[in-house]
Amino acid sequence: MLASIRNATKIYGQHKALNNVTFELAEGEVHCLVGENGAGKSTLTKILSGAITPESGTIMLDGTEYRGLTPRQAIELGVATVYQEPELIESLTVADNIYLGDERSAAFPLVVDTRTQNERARDLIRSLHFNLKEDAVVEDLSSAQKQMLQIAKARYRESKIIIMDEPTSSLGQEETNSLMDLIRSLKAKGIGIIYISHYLEEIFEIGDRITILKDGESMGAFPRSGIDMDTVIRKMVGRDASLFYAKEEVTPGPVQLELRHLGRRGVVEDVSFEVRAGEIFGLGGLVGSGRSELVNLIFGADRRDSGEILVGGRPIRIRNPHDAVEAGMCLITEDRKKLAMFTPRSVAENIAIVHNERYEPSVLNLAAERRRVRDMVRRLSIAVTDQDEQTIAELSGGNQQKAIIGRWLLSDGLIYIFDEPTKGVDVGARAEIFRIMVELAKAGKSIIMVSSDMPELISMSDRIGVMREGRLTHVLPRREVTEETLIKHFIGL
Repeated sequence: MLASIRNATKIYGQHKALNNVTFELAEGEVHCLVGENGAGKSTLTKILSGAITPESGTIMLDGTEYRGLTPRQAIELGVATVYQEPELIESLTVADNIYLGDERSAAFPLVVDTRTQNERARDLIRSLHFNLKEDAVVEDLSSAQKQMLQIAKARYRESKIIIMDEPTSSLGQEETNSLMDLIRSLKAKGIGIIYISHYLEEIFEIGDRITILKDGESMGAFPRSGIDMDTVIRKMVGRDASLFYAKEEVTPGPVQLELRHLGRRGVVEDVSFEVRAGEIFGLGGLVGSGRSELVNLIFGADRRDSGEILVGGRPIRIRNPHDAVEAGMCLITEDRKKLAMFTPRSVAENIAIVHNERYEPSVLNLAAERRRVRDMVRRLSIAVTDQDEQTIAELSGGNQQKAIIGRWLLSDGLIYIFDEPTKGVDVGARAEIFRIMVELAKAGKSIIMVSSDMPELISMSDRIGVMREGRLTHVLPRREVTEETLIKHFIGL
């Protein structure tokens, strides 16, 4: 075996990202990893690449057993990773990125021999049949070319194991075919490849073995010839019914939000749907399907090229988030730390900011602000010791999320967009967030919920829109939805 991971367990807080998982990779093998978002695929490969250390378990590489690796150790032992989001230095050239950390020296010390690097990089790129120029600056490359560059770096380092994480997510069909040919040639050289993809057709085309992960546990490793696609899907999604939330039913009212042919070139194409008052409209799809990009267009956080948005039957002009807020829209973003939290500021300031901007732009009534925030803290059961002194960064993840939701509840909007609302929160906070969403629906608000969690999507949504490759491909009533049908729609079967 080129590599094996034995009985690996990785815990974050109270969540077991991996639970006693064993995985093996043979020389010249393409071993595919499949599972839903959050199943543990990336966690497993990060253990092998040295990005994280497991709580328990062992790693066997080159005949030596390790309890954990550093990234440098992994690279020296021949492990390379081709990431979905390339980790490259955008301001440097292709050749510079290939030789990064191993630069060719000129006659003078500390001077890089650019000419030699370029010549050798050009020879390497030609041997791989890649459409790359060695002197091109990385920021000018397409997504496909950046993927090629990552593979070229791995080949330069003579890696024996290459981890490919969703490598075709940004490639066209011709480029995908070229990648499949390259994988076959790497395999013929004895290189072991761990291949992660949501596209099951690729798995069955290129894989020798398939390991299925679900909720951090292995459902087994199967030879490609010994399993079919329907069985893979069933093993990916089977789960305890207790993970589904019993949502209180709310009768929807009239249409409150309507999108007509909304789009941005290369990101979102020709999306139309409507959301009624009191309705929770779910948006599902694979990572990179265009879900978050769509809600950013709706909220004015990104510029749209086409289409119109109607609120209450009237077309509205949204040029930026300020316009969206004035139109009654609220956005709870996926990345609260980067996009929603003012980390050095108090909990009170974080909760009150939108209300103050909208309703008290000139002079603040601090006593009224404290009272409003105190009421919201009580309403949402936010665990905070001093709302005026404690910073939001000091709260737990679940309480941070509830504070951000409280900010938008104070603004009293019409349309609430929740982008991955329960990401990184515990079970108690999760149920509380669901309760808030139902309260909003009962109050006649319209809700769009983006989620990668299929039980959450099915439990909470009245209808589910499926995004794939920037398009809305299906809108499904809840009664027609199962996890298996969703998975098939997500991957285009």
